[in-house]
Amino acid sequence: MPKLTYLGHAAFIVESSSARFIIDPFLTGNPVATRKAGDVKVDFVLLSHAHGDHLGDAIAIAKANDATVIAANELALYCGSKGAKVHPLHIGGGFSFPFGRVKLTIAHHGSVTDDGTYGGEPAGILLTVDGKTLYHSGDTGLFLDMQLIGEMNKIDVALLPIGDNYTMGIVDAVRAAELLKPGFVIPMHYNTWDVIKADPDDFIRRIRAKGIQGQVVPVDGSYQY
Repeated sequence: MPKLTYLGHAAFIVESSSARFIIDPFLTGNPVATRKAGDVKVDFVLLSHAHGDHLGDAIAIAKANDATVIAANELALYCGSKGAKVHPLHIGGGFSFPFGRVKLTIAHHGSVTDDGTYGGEPAGILLTVDGKTLYHSGDTGLFLDMQLIGEMNKIDVALLPIGDNYTMGIVDAVRAAELLKPGFVIPMHYNTWDVIKADPDDFIRRIRAKGIQGQVVPVDGSYQY
């Protein structure tokens, strides 16, 4: 069974039987993160988009671990230009690796690096390992095609932003959960700064009222699925 550990903001570590992954590793400069980039040991780095609070320490972690960055084409090539090993994908495209499968979905957001480089289209990430599928929606607003994503994929765990301002807020994230019909939901991208302050317990109460299971995972807390 895969194990998911929340690192704060939108950063997660996923441990499967054959590989370790980090998603959107914003650790340095993250006021809620407790781990340092140098402590991370992974085989793959998955990125939803190029903003600094998601690209974060990806290049440093990839180079230190000889890990491969998996991201949208332009962002992957950017990481490659900085010396990281990369596997470019694009929206709607997936690839079957020895550990399982990664596919990118649409996300409604932006994607540019801190130095102004265009990072390609923002993405959601479907990661399938050990027969279980995780959906990291990235930074996104609500969109109706979440229903199609849920119909075409048996999502065991969905990671949804609830912080509003830059992404979905709680009300829209509840609707996203209804459309996706995942087995379990974990909120992310909230309370890092005051501008995205939100009550994750309120979100969980609202989805449970809809018959959807989920829980708040604290920073450095884990969930096995």
